[in-house]
Amino acid sequence: MIKEYRLKNNLSQEQLAELVGISWRHLQRLEHNEEKTRVSTFKKLVKALNLPDDEILKFIKN
Repeated sequence: MIKEYRLKNNLSQEQLAELVGISWRHLQRLEHNEEKTRVSTFKKLVKALNLPDDEILKFIKN
């Protein structure tokens, strides 16, 4: 889901990582579900990607 919305927003991994304040490698792991994220990082991702509520709920359920 993160990758899908990152691409919809025309952002590279490096750009989104910088907006959120994480490394591009951490973002890459999140996109591939290799790693969990902190709530504070998740909030920044939601804001940066303008995620709709239904997508946020899907992410939380997984």
